[in-house]
Amino acid sequence: MQLTDQNFLSQSLTTLNLAKNKIGNLGAQHLADALQHNTVALTGLDLSGNRIGQVGAEYLADAIQHNTTIITLDLSGNQISHVGTQYLADALQHNMTLTTVKFGNNPIGEDGAQYLANALQHNTTLTSLDLSSCRIGQDGAQYLANTLQHNTTLITLNLRDNRIGDTGAQYLVDALQRNTVILNSLLSIS
Repeated sequence: MQLTDQNFLSQSLTTLNLAKNKIGNLGAQHLADALQHNTVALTGLDLSGNRIGQVGAEYLADAIQHNTTIITLDLSGNQISHVGTQYLADALQHNMTLTTVKFGNNPIGEDGAQYLANALQHNTTLTSLDLSSCRIGQDGAQYLANTLQHNTTLITLNLRDNRIGDTGAQYLVDALQRNTVILNSLLSIS
C-alpha cells in the first residue's frame, strides 16, 4: 500500500508516527496528498528525522494550511532551512487547529525565526513551539521577542541551543515583562 492510496489512513487512526523513516520530499508529497484527500481524524503527526527538506516542507505546508484535525506536528530534524520555514509559517497563519509544533534541529536561522514570528502574530491556536537547535541567534530571538510582547496564546517556547547570547536573552526578558500572559516555560535559553 502506498501513501497515495485513498484508504491509507484509517478513519480511526488518530496518531501517525513516521519518525526516522527517510521518507524524503517525495514521501512528504505523498503524505500531504493523503492528508488532503482523506476525512481521517488524525490529530498527531510525527515526521521527525525524515530529511524532507525545503520541497517536502512546501508539500506539507499546503496540507497543513487546510487541515482541520492535526493538533500536534513534529518536524524536528528534517533539514528544513529558512526557505522551507517560510512555507510552513505561511500555513501556520491560516491553520486554526495546531496547538503544538516541534521544529527543533532544523537550520532555520534568523530568517526562519522572523517568518515564524510573523506567523505567530496571526495564529491564535499555537500554545507550544519547539525551536531548539535552530541557529536563530540573537536576531532571531529579537524577532520572537517582538511577537511575544503581544501574543496571548503561546505558553511554551523551547529555545535551547540557539546561541542567542546575553542580548537575545534580554530581548526575551523585556518581552515577557510586557506580555500580559505568563509564558510557562522558556526552556534552557543558551
